[in-house]
Amino acid sequence: MTTRRERKLSEEERVLWNVIARTAMPLKGKRAIEIPDIPALMDAPKPDATPARVAAAPAPAPAAAPKRLYVAHSLDEPTRDKLSKGRLPIEGRVDLHGMTQDEAYSLLLMFLSRAHAGGVRYVLVITGKGNSKGGDGVLKRMVPAWLDTAPFRMLVSSHDHAARHHGGSGAIYIRLRRRVGS
Repeated sequence: MTTRRERKLSEEERVLWNVIARTAMPLKGKRAIEIPDIPALMDAPKPDATPARVAAAPAPAPAAAPKRLYVAHSLDEPTRDKLSKGRLPIEGRVDLHGMTQDEAYSLLLMFLSRAHAGGVRYVLVITGKGNSKGGDGVLKRMVPAWLDTAPFRMLVSSHDHAARHHGGSGAIYIRLRRRVGS
């Protein structure tokens, strides 16, 4: 008799499971099970969070503005056209629909980290176009801003809105940086 070895879920799989499990409805006559928060989500850096001690500390005297080491670039037109027409493969995609900012931030960071580690160059991030009330969606606005923050700088080379058949303004093409030594 063989026993099946249990596989542990990766952080990305845990986040995805947590998102799906929270949307599931219990069967008729059954009680809902409380799903605890994932510790990785709580430990992950929040996009808008600042430590309390930094906020309480007095501001130092203004110094010369630090030189930015990274500037987010738009994809060049030939590359964007090749992605749009399928001549350059989109090697990965992630859909952030229906997620909170914290969940989307954590999943996006893990997804891009894994893709970069795997040598992937081009990915598609689907943010959605927003609510039906005419306003832009939160993730549609926030994801491009996140791509210019420190955790993403070492991963992302450039990004641009996707072609219409890939999601248009509700999706983003991302070119990941080459791995060092590749």
